[in-house]
Order: sequence, then C-alpha cells, then structure tokens
Amino acid sequence: MFLREHWYVAALASELFERPIARTILGEPVALYRNERGRVVALADQCPHRGYPLSLGTVVDDVLVCGYHGFTYDCEGLCVAVPGQDRIPTKLSVRTYRVLEKGCWLWIWMGRGDPDESGVPDTPWLEDSTNWSVVSGVAKIEAAFSLLVDNLLDLSHETFLHNSSIGTPEVASTPIEVEVDDASRIVNVYRHMASVDCPPFYATTTGLSGSIDRWQDIEYFPPGFYKLNSRIAPVAQPPLPDGTDDHAFHLKIFYGLTPSTETSVYDFWALSRDFCVGDVAIDVALEKMQVSVVQEDVDALNIIQQRVNSGREMTEVSVKIDRGGLAARHMLAQMGEDELTHPPHLTA
Repeated sequence: MFLREHWYVAALASELFERPIARTILGEPVALYRNERGRVVALADQCPHRGYPLSLGTVVDDVLVCGYHGFTYDCEGLCVAVPGQDRIPTKLSVRTYRVLEKGCWLWIWMGRGDPDESGVPDTPWLEDSTNWSVVSGVAKIEAAFSLLVDNLLDLSHETFLHNSSIGTPEVASTPIEVEVDDASRIVNVYRHMASVDCPPFYATTTGLSGSIDRWQDIEYFPPGFYKLNSRIAPVAQPPLPDGTDDHAFHLKIFYGLTPSTETSVYDFWALSRDFCVGDVAIDVALEKMQVSVVQEDVDALNIIQQRVNSGREMTEVSVKIDRGGLAARHMLAQMGEDELTHPPHLTA
C-alpha cells in the first residue's frame, strides 16, 4: 500500500510554468501549474465532464480551461464556466492538493487528513543561495519504490555500479554503523573511510587528489526524504572539538522518493555544496556527473523490476551491508500498519 498521510516531492520548482504538467503520484493523476501570480496549483488531472486530462488544458489568467470541451476550473478546483450554459452542475469540481514550495522542490500533501506543514522536511541547504550552491533534477524509474529505498540505504553498490565517478573499493569494504530512531522515524547509516582514493566525482569539483578522508552519513526520513551528508577532507584532518571544519568540503545529496504507481517511482535529486559557491562551471560538472550516476541506478533498478515482473522465482539473501535497508523496510511496514489501524481525520 501507499503511505498517503505524508508530504512528497511532486516537481522541481523549475518545471512549473503556466503550461500544466502531469504527474502520477501514489497512483493519482495530478495536474500542476503556476497561475499568473506565480502560485503553484495542483488539481486532480481529470475533467469530471468526460475524463479528459486537465494537464492537456490551457491556463488563462488564474483558471484552467479543459482542452476537450472548455470546462473551466479555478485554483480551488471549482468549475466556474461551462460552454453553452450559465448553470454549473454542483458535481463539476475536482480535488485540489496542498502544495508547498521550498527551494528547488515542490512538496505535495497526498493524504486525506489535515496537512501539517511542520511535517515538510527542513531543507535550508536548498534555500540558502548565499552559503550553498544547488543543482537538481528528476528521473522516472520503472521500478517499485522499495527497490529505490534499498538502493539508497546501501551505498556499497557505488564501488561496482558507479566505479567511474563516485565508487572506490573502500566504499564496499568499509563497515557501516546503523542507528534507528523509532520515535522520530529516522534511519541513520554511517560509513567513515580514512585515507582512501579521491574519486573523480570529488576530484573534479574540489581540486583534491590522492588520498582523502571521506564520510558518508545517511539520514532517511521515511517514506519520501533522504539526505546524504558527504564530507571530503585532506587526510587526518577531522573536525575540531568546537565543530569547526573549514578545511573540509561538504556536499549534501538529497533524494525525494515519490511513488508513482506500484511499479514506478520518481527519483528527485538535489546536490547542495558549501565550496565554490556560485561557480557555474562546478554546477555544470556536478549536474552532468550526477545525471550519469542517477541513470546508472535507473538502469539497474529497471532490470531488477523486469525480473520481478517476469514471475520467475527470485531468492533474496541479506547480509551485513543490508542492515540500513532492512531497518527502513521495517519502519515503512510499521508506518503502513499505523495508517491502517489509525486512519486520519478526513477533511471535508
């Protein structure tokens, strides 16, 4: 089942203009657009008249005109005009979704209960353009949401799948530490590597070469938000006791995991860095490499899903590196049980 009483990333802020775009989120078709004032509107992507997608319509001033018969809907989902008649049937309305724009991402509330904006993840690194530079993108993966969770919670695959960019032998060989906070619903996975080769992904952007100390600290907030705190520093230069870490390079890698259907998921990503802030050349280099890394994940997960779809028997054996992913699975299952046994108070 989908976990509905949560916020998910629906789009990149840069994707949204007056021309609507279509997204299927948790199995529900959604039309997204900006009105003339720049406000983002999210409506159920189906005209109640004959079911034509509203995402194929046209925005005129602050209303959306269906591209089939011209039925017109305002930003609250109410039909305000029907061709050829003054009377508007009361059933001519569509669901609207609460959205919140933060930095480069647009969040959407898919639940039936009252949305709590405090539940939107805190992402100051994506909003502070003075101290952080950001690049972002999105990929559609034709694989189940759970496969993407497994992928992101076990980064040992970098050694093999991403060996030309971010993977080095030490990523797979270095043991991980896992911490689970059931009360706050956070899964943490830590991997600290000392005196390892600097991979091209970081050598190209930081100027470091040879051996480095490299930290990967994962924070996963089920179901849909993931943050990788990546620290790159010259060998044997850890943060000082007061937390000062000026000699290190910090890259925060974010993923918005948004289920589309039972067998497809949107992989929203954003990279925020505290070095070379404002350097367009570094932006371009990071974006190019990240697109390549994400595509390698897309290809791998699509292949696995194709095997699942074939119906052939698949044996799954877990080992130590899977502890973070298994903890995430357990937490997601518990959250699903909680939604079933404690349904939300439905909004009107």
